[in-house]
Amino acid sequence: LGAVVRPHHLLLSLLLPGPRIPRLSALCAQPRPRAMAVSSSSWELPLVAVCQVTSTPDKQQNFKACAELVREAARLGACLAFLPEAFDFIARDPAETLRLSEPLGGNLLGEYAQLARECGLWLSLGGFHERGQDWEQTQKIYNCHVLLNSKGSVVTTYRKTHLCDVQVPGQGPMHESNSTMPGPSLTSPVSTPAGKVGLAICYDMRFPELSLALAQAGAEILTYPSAFGTVTGPAHWEVLLRARAIETQCYVVAAAQCGCHHEKRASYGHSMVVDPWGTVVARCSEGPGLCLARIDLSYLHQLRQHLPVFQHRRPDLYGNLGHSLS
Repeated sequence: LGAVVRPHHLLLSLLLPGPRIPRLSALCAQPRPRAMAVSSSSWELPLVAVCQVTSTPDKQQNFKACAELVREAARLGACLAFLPEAFDFIARDPAETLRLSEPLGGNLLGEYAQLARECGLWLSLGGFHERGQDWEQTQKIYNCHVLLNSKGSVVTTYRKTHLCDVQVPGQGPMHESNSTMPGPSLTSPVSTPAGKVGLAICYDMRFPELSLALAQAGAEILTYPSAFGTVTGPAHWEVLLRARAIETQCYVVAAAQCGCHHEKRASYGHSMVVDPWGTVVARCSEGPGLCLARIDLSYLHQLRQHLPVFQHRRPDLYGNLGHSLS
């Protein structure tokens, strides 16, 4: 089941019981094949929240916007909330990006750790501008995906390995490597209250090798927090996310930036959750807000049993992409 929450109080009344759900919004799920029927009661399944925001160079204002959505997610019963890439800020140029960046032990991550403790849920912080240990030598940062547990502790981190250096006509050039270092490795999937989560960031979704490696290492949920462009978004966003879900037989969760960040940049939005069959089960639309979905791991494992594609792979022909994470 999935739902859309418009900012910030419209919710699908069928998703969650109780009088606090004010009125109907939109259901994005399609019927599953009969062979893939859900065996669990939907109300027993873990609920995840996907937050969509419009970050600006104002870090404190961005935190207030994200915190409001996280608190709403907790109020509605989510166990894990996903925030998009650059949830902390989107700067006007590389110099401002470097100036606003912080180490993981800085004030901003401390505020999010407190928020996780206050709300009692896990947080996927999808792309933090991190001054790493090599900051003094490189004067460059990392695009770092941070996973916090409900006690506010850092469970794992992933530093974006594929940097977005592209020139798309009509969208403006992107040169992420001007300010950012590529991460050195992938991160093994981590057990969360919703399932085993494999971490990636935005442009990573264009590289199926990464998603296959995470799936072969045990991922049940792949997450692609993003700040997708307004030209590539309508053409590629949903197609890529659904493809990653189908080929890995994982849930795919993609929290996205939306709207105009400043005079130089805008993002597509349309945050979504895709199930392992490739169905979009929850989706945000244009503006800030959140959407909700339940994660049915019994359905995932049933699907993998019916379509055992990983048993049919031929590593003798093209290698075993998951060996480095096993």
